[in-house]
Amino acid sequence: MINFDALFKLSYGMYVVSSGNRQAGNAYISNTVFQVTANPPQVATCCSKDNFTLGIIQQTKAFAVSVLHQQTSSELFGRLGYKSGKDFNKFEGIRLKYGESGLPIIMEDAIAALEFEVVQSIDLGTHIMFIGQLIHSELFDNDKEPMTYAFYREVKKGAAPKNAPTFQEKTIAVKENIVSESKRYQCLACDYIYDDAENEIKFVDLPDDWECPLCGSPKSIFVEIQ
Repeated sequence: MINFDALFKLSYGMYVVSSGNRQAGNAYISNTVFQVTANPPQVATCCSKDNFTLGIIQQTKAFAVSVLHQQTSSELFGRLGYKSGKDFNKFEGIRLKYGESGLPIIMEDAIAALEFEVVQSIDLGTHIMFIGQLIHSELFDNDKEPMTYAFYREVKKGAAPKNAPTFQEKTIAVKENIVSESKRYQCLACDYIYDDAENEIKFVDLPDDWECPLCGSPKSIFVEIQ
């Protein structure tokens, strides 16, 4: 038997993983970035095989990590975590810079950034784990607290995007509390609530390509609530 509540006790941070160059690039929200060695300093991060950024990391053999703070906007999570770079330019309108390695680094709501050279990759079935060796890092703000996944779930009321290794956690927990007769639906990215009573079109009748009017997340991440 697997008790999914036990997975909630594992500690994670909330990050933006980016890759590419000045001509093209992409980024995604990740809660699986963790240090694996100290000398040399190396980290591991997982990327879904369905993620547009995967091919970019494999091509550049490098990636950057931006550490997000606790007050990171829901809009940033919606833009980078719940929409695909195949469909639009995630960097448009986002504050970023290019690091010493030439990698695009997300500055929006970030308190630190690190650049890595890929030294190893491991096929995990649904995901590829990249092992990166640190080549540059910098601190932007030493006063703000980094966001943890627990804070994101419990305070921000967010959930992992479907391509994240931890996607099933929030989905299962929310489904257990759904009341079938409810007519209100909540965005897992930004908490926007679509109330059938306040709209001419019922949520179930909205087209599949409908997006959250607040953060732009797809209809598929909305869940029914009381």
